[in-house]
Amino acid sequence: MKKVLFLVAAMFALALPAANAQKVATAKELAKLEKADATVLDAKKGLKASSWVARANAYANAYILPTKELGQGIPAQVLQMNVGNPEGSYESTFQGMPSIVFSYEYVDVYLDPATGFIQGWEQKLAIKENLAETAIESMAKAYEMDPKQESKIASIALTLSNALAQQGDALNNMGHTAEAAQSFLTAFQALTVVPSTTPNFDYLYNAGMLMTMYASTLQGDEAVAAFNAGEQLFNTALASGYEDAVGNIYYFLFHCYYGQKEVNRDAALANAKEALLAGIKKFPKNSLILDGLMNLYTAEEGVGDPAELVEMIDKFLAETPDNADLWFGRGRVFYKLKNFDECIASFKKIDALKPNDYDTNFYIGYFYVEKAEHENREFNSKLDSFTSQEEYLAERKRVRSVYMEAIPYLEKAHSLNTENVDCAQILKEVCFLLRDEAGVMDKYNKYNAVYKKLKGLE
Repeated sequence: MKKVLFLVAAMFALALPAANAQKVATAKELAKLEKADATVLDAKKGLKASSWVARANAYANAYILPTKELGQGIPAQVLQMNVGNPEGSYESTFQGMPSIVFSYEYVDVYLDPATGFIQGWEQKLAIKENLAETAIESMAKAYEMDPKQESKIASIALTLSNALAQQGDALNNMGHTAEAAQSFLTAFQALTVVPSTTPNFDYLYNAGMLMTMYASTLQGDEAVAAFNAGEQLFNTALASGYEDAVGNIYYFLFHCYYGQKEVNRDAALANAKEALLAGIKKFPKNSLILDGLMNLYTAEEGVGDPAELVEMIDKFLAETPDNADLWFGRGRVFYKLKNFDECIASFKKIDALKPNDYDTNFYIGYFYVEKAEHENREFNSKLDSFTSQEEYLAERKRVRSVYMEAIPYLEKAHSLNTENVDCAQILKEVCFLLRDEAGVMDKYNKYNAVYKKLKGLE
């Protein structure tokens, strides 16, 4: 604590020659905006394209001003020289890590305590609402009135678009996903006003990606609406011939369609599948798209045959054998196909890559139980076909040995998470089934007691 506070003090000391705390001349800027508004409303001046250019410039500058001097990696000393001393400072976190916040009138700036460099910022106030949108509207009006103003308009558009994109990054870094999406969308729109500016479809892609992430945090109609908004953004980009370098746009588009399945399941699943197949065809090495296909084919009946994915998965794994996510997907596919041996083998690969993982050990144990249950049903179905007691006992012993293989993995899982009631329940049920085996009755008594305790039954 003392070290952090000392650093803050040092930052202040180094900035003694700096100006006083940041003061955005709000009244002055509002006066400029009011003058610009009055000019375009004037019967004569409002007919001049130059008046609308001036209004666009005033509104763009007012949008940019509060964060004009900010940027990631700028030292605190430079921040203070350019912006002034903060009104105050306090300790906080930035993306889960310690941070020092310099609080200004319009913005809070987050600094790395170790280096004093800017990590990010959060704008608290705007000089006026809808500044960027009004600037864009004014640019469009000016160009409509006089295309010869294009070069001036383009300059404003580029400056504003860059500021909007930077603000989009800042908003995303602070966890304001929906607002970040809107900022990137507006950045894209600013570059569509005049022909001489090239629309940046990366901004549109970012807006769609962030909207998809935001939608995943919602439920019901709100989620559907957000997924639909993301879908529109991605399809607009694709219709213009845009694709990101690795094809992730198809993966996010899949999620947008899939997120709307409660409205029209058949159409949503068909569109989701089409997006993934189009993506994997163009980007055959994109593991995210493959992951989407694995999830879709295993989670939804009748959409696709998981067996079709096996060759594709194994080709990926031949090149990236340490990809635990792909091994997980492979395991899911083979579980769906009732090939328990390959399913278990896939999860054992994950166990080798990520030892001491609760989920991995639990799933291996669970799949052994599923395999044993499947084989036990087959065993019971052919009881009348055994030709001897020896044959019957041998087959019974083999089936029980599969159940036995589950126990070490489930016990390992329990040791990693002693509060999971599902693991305790499966353990006590398997141990009860095998209670006649040496030492297993003791295990049953142990895990039955654990289960009762977790369920509050004692």
